[in-house]
Amino acid sequence: MTAPWLHVVGIGEDGMAGLTPAARAVVEAAEVIVGGDRHHRLSDAVTAERIAWPSPFDALIDTLEGLRGRRVVVLATGDPLWYSVGARIGRTIPPAEITYHPQLSAFQLAAARMGWSMADLETLTVHGRPVEQMIAFIQPHQRLLILTTGAETPGRIARFLAERGFGQSPMSVLASMGGADERRFDGIAETWNHEVPAFNTLAVECIAQPDAALLPRVPGLADELFQHDGTMTKQEVRAVTVAKLMPMRGALLWDIGTGCGSVAVEWMRAARYTRAIGIEPRADRRTMAAANAMALGTPRLELVEGEAPAALDGLAPPDAIFIGGGLSEATFAAAWGALRPLGRLVANAVTLESEALMLALHKRHGGQLAKLSVHRAEPVGGLTGWRPLMPVTQWSLVKR
Repeated sequence: MTAPWLHVVGIGEDGMAGLTPAARAVVEAAEVIVGGDRHHRLSDAVTAERIAWPSPFDALIDTLEGLRGRRVVVLATGDPLWYSVGARIGRTIPPAEITYHPQLSAFQLAAARMGWSMADLETLTVHGRPVEQMIAFIQPHQRLLILTTGAETPGRIARFLAERGFGQSPMSVLASMGGADERRFDGIAETWNHEVPAFNTLAVECIAQPDAALLPRVPGLADELFQHDGTMTKQEVRAVTVAKLMPMRGALLWDIGTGCGSVAVEWMRAARYTRAIGIEPRADRRTMAAANAMALGTPRLELVEGEAPAALDGLAPPDAIFIGGGLSEATFAAAWGALRPLGRLVANAVTLESEALMLALHKRHGGQLAKLSVHRAEPVGGLTGWRPLMPVTQWSLVKR
């Protein structure tokens, strides 16, 4: 077995004094220390060659590989494996070659300052990532700890909260936790106006007002929450569709004929780190899908111009596929061939022609067929009656 040559050490605002004796000895014995300006400042008493984070950051692995054979330390903030550089390193360099030395994370320090149980809150990062992704976690009575991306981030999150009826939510920004310069800023979302340090952690306790938008992570958001042109997978059918697609952590969806993106957005909201690629030939619908993704907290939705099956060439293999429009023999063959083992495929049809094709495909490939019929109560003059939506034939199957 290869002996560990790389040490990834978490360091806090108290610098070398806050390290365990073992971690301190590793840093003091290093020939090379890699880290950001802040990390080098916190360990400036140690004599070693210093290397700053490379640019672009993806070059870090090549930098580290070039140092193999020397005593190398990477300094990270807090716990290197919790939303930090350690996870990125460990995906490429074999774990047997790395020793991790965790420090208290910003999340643990913030939870202690707030008096919150770590088991009863959500931990998020928007550091270097789209801030809009936190929108999916705005829920009544939800506590959030968020690693931010700069001094302006708490203000942006305050606006997201206020716009969705959570303006009374208490917010606290915690900076330099554990150090001599530790600071705290408190306020509520709708009147937030603090100027805060760029490196900070945000604590939010979501308090819903009576008119708050309720945006659960389970599928079935109201149709009016989406920009659309009338052609979309409606709320009740969408809930069934996403359930059949079975969103799972890190899984990739192809949404063929994505339209306004409602299924892809609900898929990405339903499980952590899910990804989705929406294939859509019309530019106006891609614009709507992009807007919906931003407004509902899934800014990483990828949109591809084109029609299936040609537009599927070269895409990453999916874990699930939804065909909401444009079902054909060629599209099914290309999609089914690309789908990973245990992948889920769901197709919806509203026309007799698509239903006939679906029945033929079902006869050859198996799976489940269902007819979904939804009636909504609507005014009829001064009274109320049932108005039917177009029935949807749904075919779902798992690739074994």
